[in-house]
Amino acid sequence: MKGLKVAVLLVGIASVSGITILTGSWDYVHQLSEASGGAATGQQAASIDLELLSEIETEAARTKVEPIDARVDSVWKAMPGYNGQEINIDETYKRALKRKPGDPIPYVYQQIPAKITLEDLGEQPIYRGNPNKPMVSFMINVAWGNEFIEPMLKVLDEEKIKTTFFLDGSWLKKNPELAAEILKRGHEVENHAYSHPNMSQLSRARAELEISKTQDLLKESLGITNKWFAPPSGDFNQQTVSIAHARGLKTVLWTLDTVDWRNPAPEAVVQKISKKVEPGFLILMHPTASSSQALRGMIQGVRAKGLHIGTVSETLSPERIMPYGS
Repeated sequence: MKGLKVAVLLVGIASVSGITILTGSWDYVHQLSEASGGAATGQQAASIDLELLSEIETEAARTKVEPIDARVDSVWKAMPGYNGQEINIDETYKRALKRKPGDPIPYVYQQIPAKITLEDLGEQPIYRGNPNKPMVSFMINVAWGNEFIEPMLKVLDEEKIKTTFFLDGSWLKKNPELAAEILKRGHEVENHAYSHPNMSQLSRARAELEISKTQDLLKESLGITNKWFAPPSGDFNQQTVSIAHARGLKTVLWTLDTVDWRNPAPEAVVQKISKKVEPGFLILMHPTASSSQALRGMIQGVRAKGLHIGTVSETLSPERIMPYGS
């Protein structure tokens, strides 16, 4: 039976030459029939390699990963979902027929979308990405430290890393060229309020002004449609989250802090991040001497754990990191 090929007329025949077609394989044959209009002429007959199709279906059933829905966690609050994964049987079969003898089956994977996303969770802060997603992000909050920004950009370029800079609005107002350079290098640029206040201590009107003023400035000076808000010093309350949400922004904080404002030794920063980082972590830093000198080591430490580094949007997205070549 090995290597058996059966000529199957594209009509509702359930078996050929006494060989029963597997349920899934017959579904595939039926789909081919529908695609060809259901006609049963000799020219529209298709040669179906049942053994190959069965092997693909078996692997598809074995490797299918169900999606994980976003949820509100008792500790981490809004937790992003993570798409599932399955083999695209139709596309895999078509490519497998074209492969050279002896080559492995070129499996084609596709994502299974999560049914519940961050958009469905309402007014909730976010502290981390999904722990099943092997990606982390550096959150670089900028209100000072201009002299360290270019060296950090250079390292990020050399390591081919794109990440997210949260800009204080008053800093952006004074440094539009440097902000534009950050954006030009391919990094994500987001909202860090206007004057670095403790958001929880502000009136509603003042809190809204802090967020809206920077949001408008990002649009006017850089052409950015703002998506994320990082409250200065991590200080916020539910009013903060609600105001940001009403303006189309999600409030995001960090999972792991370099505490670089205390000027720790770069080696200590690298050791801390390398030891504690886990999938989905958001790592807070600033343009400081410590983080500037530790940045390359932090990148290497993250990669040593098999983790990707992306922007905050990428890390918090339900998009799955797919197998190479898919």
